[in-house]
Amino acid sequence: MLLIHNGLVITCNEEDDVIEAGAVLMAGDEIKEVGSSEDLLERYPEAERIDAEKNIVMPGLINAHMHLYSTFARGMDLKTDQPPKNFLEILEKLWWRLDNTLSEPEDIYYSALAAILEGIKRGTTTIFDHHASFGLIEGSLDIIKQAVEEAGIRASLCFEASDRQGKDLTQESLEENVRFIEELEAEENNYLSGLFGLHASFTLEDDTLAHIGDILSDLEVPCHLHVAEGRADVRDSKKRGYKNIVERLDKYGIWQPGTLAVHGVHLTEEEYELLAARDCHLVHNPQSNMSNAVGAADLPKARDKGLGIVLGTDGYTTDMFASLQVASILSAHQAGDPRVGGEIAQKMLFSANPELASKTFAKKLGSLEEGAGADVIIVDYQGPTPITEDNYYGHILMGLTGDKVITTIAQGEVLLKNREVKVLDDEKFTAKCKQQARKFWRKF
Repeated sequence: MLLIHNGLVITCNEEDDVIEAGAVLMAGDEIKEVGSSEDLLERYPEAERIDAEKNIVMPGLINAHMHLYSTFARGMDLKTDQPPKNFLEILEKLWWRLDNTLSEPEDIYYSALAAILEGIKRGTTTIFDHHASFGLIEGSLDIIKQAVEEAGIRASLCFEASDRQGKDLTQESLEENVRFIEELEAEENNYLSGLFGLHASFTLEDDTLAHIGDILSDLEVPCHLHVAEGRADVRDSKKRGYKNIVERLDKYGIWQPGTLAVHGVHLTEEEYELLAARDCHLVHNPQSNMSNAVGAADLPKARDKGLGIVLGTDGYTTDMFASLQVASILSAHQAGDPRVGGEIAQKMLFSANPELASKTFAKKLGSLEEGAGADVIIVDYQGPTPITEDNYYGHILMGLTGDKVITTIAQGEVLLKNREVKVLDDEKFTAKCKQQARKFWRKF
């Protein structure tokens, strides 16, 4: 058993309990008790101990949309005369070229594990990843699976199906999704999951969508896809004779319950309503949307239509605390109303993301309570003012950042302790990762 004690425990449970001088007891991948340090130390003297030193103890964070493959883009020369001037050019000059260049297993492995480790250092214990490597499709999800298992986190994986590289590679991308999902079903673990990945609808033909709809009907799994991130997606659906994007995809059965509709920047209220009726989730990625200058989804309208909204990073960052902060202020700025944003952002990260992850992995996540999964972080923060059930979110929003994370535990295993990675030699790995990145940049 492992006992974290002497911490200010923010449980994020249904009662929003905050426990001063609190403790969390874990055995394997299960929280056994949450209570006072004095009580649990006395009753479990044999447990391995981690002293939180009065810092915050809280659930591990969940990233609802990530691109692990994007790691090598950081600092990379695009080798183009003119920088991208709009979102479509960003895709053409950067991302579609990058995923074509991902052609070696080492490219995929190092880019994935580097981003996972960076997330661990910032308190992320669960990731919903959306992968693309058209230079190496078959078996690519197994490479990421290996990185996930070595790091010790939970992850949902998929491959981005698209017609932009021709029908042969389309078929390979479909087969990679199906193969991975079926193999995971046979394994029956609670730390890996497979969704069916799609790129934006403007890179998918109707016959491909019809084929995917048939596959989804057989597999009974949700999708993970980009929707209305840029206006090109909207124009494409109308050009094909559809009222809107959501209607087009609905025709082919893409909106399976639990599907992650990523971005949704240019969706209408009618589309939000249909997604809500199909029990899907809108995934908000505020920093990425701002960086790509595509706009931002109207979260209050989506919420009012009953659509569940979760929070991701889209590969822009590995820091969910940063994503939370930007989500809060962007909504207020967008609405011109300081009252808008805080409540929606809080619900995304500390309610909706845990609900999504709990359903995906068939285990209560995102809460420190008896029976929940043992995903726990310690954050270096004691605060200049009291922290209570009523105000803890304000402390998280204004005082916590990813680089304040001291310790990260996932599935009951200590992945980071006193800011030191415990699952591998971080220094050696980083050196090898840089070597692989240089090699990749030469190919790009």
